[in-house]
Amino acid sequence: MRYIAYIFALLGGAALSFEGAIYGELGENVGQLEATFYNFAVGSLILGLLWLFFGKGKLSHTVKAPKWTLLGGILGVTYLLAIVISVPFVGVGITMVAVIIGQMLMSMVIEHFGWLGSKTAKINKEKVLAVLSMVIALILIN
Repeated sequence: MRYIAYIFALLGGAALSFEGAIYGELGENVGQLEATFYNFAVGSLILGLLWLFFGKGKLSHTVKAPKWTLLGGILGVTYLLAIVISVPFVGVGITMVAVIIGQMLMSMVIEHFGWLGSKTAKINKEKVLAVLSMVIALILIN
């Protein structure tokens, strides 16, 4: 099961690169906020249909969830808008490497302190070296 999760993560990363390229171009043509809105509008429609036919939970329970767990939507918009703005200026590759560096840094901090219900994993020299390697990769790609 672990290897299947890796494959899904790799496919997700590939999809994000396509998405970044597509929405960077769309943002140039229709506007950055408009492209981001389009993404979430179409995504909401598709997800709504999937939920309607395959959903198992109760959406009404959302109001009972801890309020901080509802920040994902805001963070998703922030993430996509940052990509839509960045891709036309620095390209898909640099944008995605920078995104990965940001993800690595924040995930290290989150796991180090066990924030947001995550499993605790201390920052170590190997993780720091991995981030530094990504920063070097960003510099070399640029």
